[in-house]
Amino acid sequence: MESILITGGSGLIGKYLQNILLQKGYAVSILSSSHSAKSFYWNIETGEIDIEALKNADHIIHLAGANIGARRWTERQKRLIIESRTQSAQLLFDTIKKLDKRPKTFISASAVGYYGAITSEHIFMETDEPASDFLGNVCVQWEKSADQFEELGIRVVKFRTGVVLTPHNGVLEKIRRPIKYGFGSSFGNGKQYFPWIHINDLCEMYYKAIADKTFRGAYNAVAPQHCSNKLFVKNIASILGKSVLLPSIPSFIFRVVFGEMSDLLLKGSRISSQKIKDDGFQYQFSTLESALTDLLK
Repeated sequence: MESILITGGSGLIGKYLQNILLQKGYAVSILSSSHSAKSFYWNIETGEIDIEALKNADHIIHLAGANIGARRWTERQKRLIIESRTQSAQLLFDTIKKLDKRPKTFISASAVGYYGAITSEHIFMETDEPASDFLGNVCVQWEKSADQFEELGIRVVKFRTGVVLTPHNGVLEKIRRPIKYGFGSSFGNGKQYFPWIHINDLCEMYYKAIADKTFRGAYNAVAPQHCSNKLFVKNIASILGKSVLLPSIPSFIFRVVFGEMSDLLLKGSRISSQKIKDDGFQYQFSTLESALTDLLK
């Protein structure tokens, strides 16, 4: 039985991923910043880590990082967003390079923010250059901290993830709730694209990256179907049997409330899923209608 270590395993995606991997027969453990009998402890700020967590790990899935949408992007918050990703990876790297037995695979989360907070008609592929804005810079440093594991002979895979749709406690729930009570509306002009992926498909991508040794480098973790924010809201309303009666929420309101972070809501481009399909991944939820029907009903 192979062993998988997950950082950020207590987060929303980490919890779903643990269950999927356990069902597939892997031994799964997590690194946590909280002391618990059910996890290994690490402290990124002090550089403390339970080395036992790494000694027998065949694969590492690195999800740890501060929630990018948790609060306004002050300069302090921007540093936290970057350092929580890069310093955690560096601690893993510095510890692993001292071990005689090293993991076979290092799989890191990244984000479609690699291509920037913009709305354009270009369909971004993994070969496109990164953006120079804050989100692009976060992802470049994030992925660079993962790429260094190749120096240790470890296969590296990076998933540039879109908005992850889950049935509870995620973005979908926050958008669904006002629609349920008749107050739903799109954001800004609603024309910005909304790259998304069903949580089951995302977890299956991580599984395939472990099981398929040909997987290497960056992959866009998004569904094949492109949709706008306005179309996304309308599809939720349709499945719930509701109408979207309110006009779109003006962009300036998001700017006032969220500042620069409003780019997460007001901007978005189409992201290609062709590479991962060409490498043999098969989606369970390739259309927005099938994904929302499964999650909302």
